Amino acid sequence: MASLSRALRVAAAHPRQSPTRGMRPCNLSSAAGPTAEKSVPYQRTLKEGQGTSVVAQGPSRPLPSTANVVVIGGGSLGCQTLYHLAKLGMSGAVLLERERLTSGTTWHTAGLLWQLQPSDVEVELLAHTRRVVSRELEEETGLHTGWIQNGGLFIASNRQRLDEYKRLMSLGKVYGVESHVLSPAETKTLYPLMNVDDLYGTLYVPHDGTMDPAGTCTTLARAASARGAQVIENCPVTGIRVWTDDFGVRRVAGVETQHGSIQTPCVVNCAGVWASAVGRMAGVKVPLVAMHHAYVVTERIEGIQNMPNVRDHDASVYLRLQGDALSVGGYEANPIFWEEVSDKFAFGLFDLDWEVFTQHIEGAINRVPVLEKTGIKSTVCGPESFTPDHKPLMGEAPELRGFFLGCGFNSAGESGQCGLPLLWPCRVTVNTCETLPSLSFPLT
Repeated sequence: MASLSRALRVAAAHPRQSPTRGMRPCNLSSAAGPTAEKSVPYQRTLKEGQGTSVVAQGPSRPLPSTANVVVIGGGSLGCQTLYHLAKLGMSGAVLLERERLTSGTTWHTAGLLWQLQPSDVEVELLAHTRRVVSRELEEETGLHTGWIQNGGLFIASNRQRLDEYKRLMSLGKVYGVESHVLSPAETKTLYPLMNVDDLYGTLYVPHDGTMDPAGTCTTLARAASARGAQVIENCPVTGIRVWTDDFGVRRVAGVETQHGSIQTPCVVNCAGVWASAVGRMAGVKVPLVAMHHAYVVTERIEGIQNMPNVRDHDASVYLRLQGDALSVGGYEANPIFWEEVSDKFAFGLFDLDWEVFTQHIEGAINRVPVLEKTGIKSTVCGPESFTPDHKPLMGEAPELRGFFLGCGFNSAGESGQCGLPLLWPCRVTVNTCETLPSLSFPLT
């Protein structure tokens, strides 16, 4: 059983030989290919019975010849989009997933939900997300989404960060989000295992929590289907049909798949890491890149039960409660790009690069010292999509009418997107797919 401290020593003793060291991105070597053989959360639920490729068996249900809107991608945002369109009264909505729901990047996401963000629009949307996941979906379907309300704790290790959190608390009061700025002593009382010697304070949001990606997407799909939407798995999209009207405007005409075509005036690209490839089918540029995003799951930690999730922005690390253990992850200054995105990748993971991950170990051990002697149960390193300005790609593409983007959520799609489709739902008339007034906002 490896421990975090041992992993830290090994990474220091055997540095990776690469010209891309330091603050520059690191390229994925050919030896570090994807693998599905990892012990990860949700593996039993999502990966059983995969002996034979289900794609070769054909779609999970017959394709309709026409649809008012086709959502491409069965991850968190695709399922959310389909659910909200159906709830808004959209008929003839179809979701196409190339493999199985959540098989791309959603299945391994941490599922953290932090309600307080710098933008008032974000705060409102996250409040909507929480309502949908924690209450409304279960009321509609009778299924539990896997929502766990254990609270969230933002760490302030300098005066500027504490001032920022005080502003967030003030913003939260306007929108009814309960939060409290705690002193180091109060933080220690709330989280006894935490080192507070270097803290100026913390921001505690008791109604933050975590979502189970499998449970949430399954429930969303069930709720959308009950309202008349269709979810079709094992149906890879191979092309987007486009036509040019009398005014020279390019418009969506349909979607082509390996098993037939669907005539539609409206497509929503929720393909995540694969969104750029879908965009190229339609001649639309989708500015995002795929990177490795990793976390480790620890062995059991005595006294960690019921503790809030922790986010330390200055150390760029998060600690997610997972039963009687923690998931430790973060965002690297020297990430690894996934240069050649495979269209066959499903429920897969990469080998963890310990040298890149070392910075998270150091930050986590400093914050919760007991982690230094805690064993590692499993590692999770999968692809996530990121945009140049760290903002999501939303709304209709300027190059093509009827082609909408809902992608590039910078590893935050599961937590912040429940309300996003409300900003750009499709309203179908007889021959066109029009958009309602839209808004955009940053995710941090």
